[in-house]
Amino acid sequence: MRVLVTGGAGYIGSTVASACLDAGIEPVVLDSLVTGRREFAEGRVFYEGDISDGPLIDKIFGENPDIDAVVHCAALIVVPDSVADPIGYYRANVTKSLEFVDHLLRNGCTRMIFSSSASIYRAGDDHTVDEQSPLDPQSPYARTKAVCEGMFADIAAGHPIKILSLRYFNPIGADPEMRTGLQLRRPSHALGKMIEAYEDGVPFQITGTDYPTRDGSGIRDYVHVWDLAAAHVAALRRFDALEAGVINLGTGAGTTVRELAEAFNRVVDRPIELVEAPPRPGDVAGAYTRSDLARRLLDWRPRHSIEDGIRHSLEWARIRESRLA
Repeated sequence: MRVLVTGGAGYIGSTVASACLDAGIEPVVLDSLVTGRREFAEGRVFYEGDISDGPLIDKIFGENPDIDAVVHCAALIVVPDSVADPIGYYRANVTKSLEFVDHLLRNGCTRMIFSSSASIYRAGDDHTVDEQSPLDPQSPYARTKAVCEGMFADIAAGHPIKILSLRYFNPIGADPEMRTGLQLRRPSHALGKMIEAYEDGVPFQITGTDYPTRDGSGIRDYVHVWDLAAAHVAALRRFDALEAGVINLGTGAGTTVRELAEAFNRVVDRPIELVEAPPRPGDVAGAYTRSDLARRLLDWRPRHSIEDGIRHSLEWARIRESRLA
């Protein structure tokens, strides 16, 4: 099997590509390198360019006519940035995805897995969601994912293409073999900020402390990126038999930011200090999945703990500069 991975030189896309390789699936990587890293595509079939570039997509399929499916990971993903630049986010995530699917149809590609997000849900009072929960995205980034899902459903209803949306919760960790990890030196999510605070010897800011959670901090479903990648391999293997159009990928356990910090301090040799701060633009209380659909349909369940994710993130942070030119 050969699979086109868009955004395949980014954090999640490169990890999916590694998992595919380990499973005997050959990834073909497409990445504009706006946020991705060329180093993450080394030793893989790689095309540098944009998903909306029709002639490039035609070239990829012309040179790789045996591509069986696409994993579409290419997107901008930083919530505060989407608040500051909604036009840029809609253009990158929605407009270009529409053009991309049109190019896929022209080239006879009939299978696509879409990297979606659990940020599109409206969480219940208990902060849990399943695939049938109402949608209520609270940031431009989240709305781009919701718009794409609706757009893809309409396209799949009228054209010979099947599209599966995998709604990620909160990826942490790195490839356990340290082939790839977070490419950003200063990532904006909670664990990245904890590592930054640890490295710099400064307090970690808990942004938002008045949410209706058990300790006032935001709650998330932290899932190891290698487990996410394994779910993509399982979805590719079972794609034609799947009837669901949406599957949640999470651990099924909610962890607050304070609890994540406590887990972080159990792993490191020098605990970080915690201070409270206001929420960032676009931040929400959060949610975690109560669904077991991924287990039933994909025979998938997370294998790595939060502590594993923290350890692998710290290990990657120590070697990142030596891996990235």
